[in-house]
Amino acid sequence: MLWLEDLYQILGVARDASQAELKKAYRQLVRQYHPDTNKDNPEAEEKFKKINAAYSVLSDPEKRARYDQFGATDSGGGNPFEGGFAGGFGDIFGDLFEQVFGGGMGGRRFDPNAPRRGADLEMNVRVTLLEAANGAARNLEIPRWDSCPTCRGTGAKPGTSPKTCGTCGGRGQVESVQRTPFGQFASVNTCPQCQGGGKVIQERCEECGGRGQVRKTHQVEVKVPPGVETGTRLRVTGEGEGGLNGGQRGDLFLVIEVQRHKDFEREGGDLHSRLVLTYPQAVLGASIEASTLIDGQEKIDVPPGTAHGRVLKLRGKGMPRLRGPRGRGDLYLHVFIDVPSKLTDKQRELVTALAKEMNVPVSAGEEGIFDKFKKFFD
Repeated sequence: MLWLEDLYQILGVARDASQAELKKAYRQLVRQYHPDTNKDNPEAEEKFKKINAAYSVLSDPEKRARYDQFGATDSGGGNPFEGGFAGGFGDIFGDLFEQVFGGGMGGRRFDPNAPRRGADLEMNVRVTLLEAANGAARNLEIPRWDSCPTCRGTGAKPGTSPKTCGTCGGRGQVESVQRTPFGQFASVNTCPQCQGGGKVIQERCEECGGRGQVRKTHQVEVKVPPGVETGTRLRVTGEGEGGLNGGQRGDLFLVIEVQRHKDFEREGGDLHSRLVLTYPQAVLGASIEASTLIDGQEKIDVPPGTAHGRVLKLRGKGMPRLRGPRGRGDLYLHVFIDVPSKLTDKQRELVTALAKEMNVPVSAGEEGIFDKFKKFFD
């Protein structure tokens, strides 16, 4: 019986699943059962409809609460969707079962020829960290279903038109009544003659094969705003799959992936980078230029006695914020002391003298050319 199909089971989640878990399960199932990847599997298309309908109820806290209270767990023994409930409960499940099973309840009928919105599309877009900071434009090629230009979406050969199905009278579904010890129940099934379309095409359009839509690649120019992060979802309205029966087009969702940068590490709105200093600069202090991601070279003052591992902050030199307070994050420079692996004789002499002055024990190290000549002449 159709009303016993549990919405949580359709999505494969527990009844106490969080909204994040619902969304994750929904996205996985949509990818798995999308009609584009199951062109020769009509059962996948029906499953796809059920998934969308179940998510439309469970993703709405108010509708979900009503479903949990009055839905398939109703122990009254009768049809929990019959007759309606206060507060619009009947409307909720009337809409749901129209989408899922193509049937009507409480006198409502699903019109298979009514305008239907097209499905949403999702595409991954990779950007560099600099593009994520400054924003970027992309020309994308989107494969999608569009209305057939030959038959104008009817699916029928030009010069002909679809006929109303004689089996279901154009309703797209047929009903059957079953008597059980618990009462009389009605089940609604897709019409086997018209496959739920309500009309029969006698001569199919050669270009679309009677579908009314053709697969085309459409170019879309999109703008990636400054401040996006990996996982950011951007909606491009009206660039999804084409609708049916004159319905509006779905939306395109762009999932952003920001590539790693060789010099900068991102943490939210902040950036982290290395600042390499020589030993004299760290000891005596210096005025030097440091690289920023967006603003080029930035002059900074390194205070005397700056130790290895110290962090210097450049306020407002990080990433733009996409959400929350306006402005930019900060740039944190992590100090590294550059210790040379090779010294000239003069440098070695000066460092040795410094070590003696500071009374610091040091290794004799490799002899310089000056020491070698001195020993030779001695």
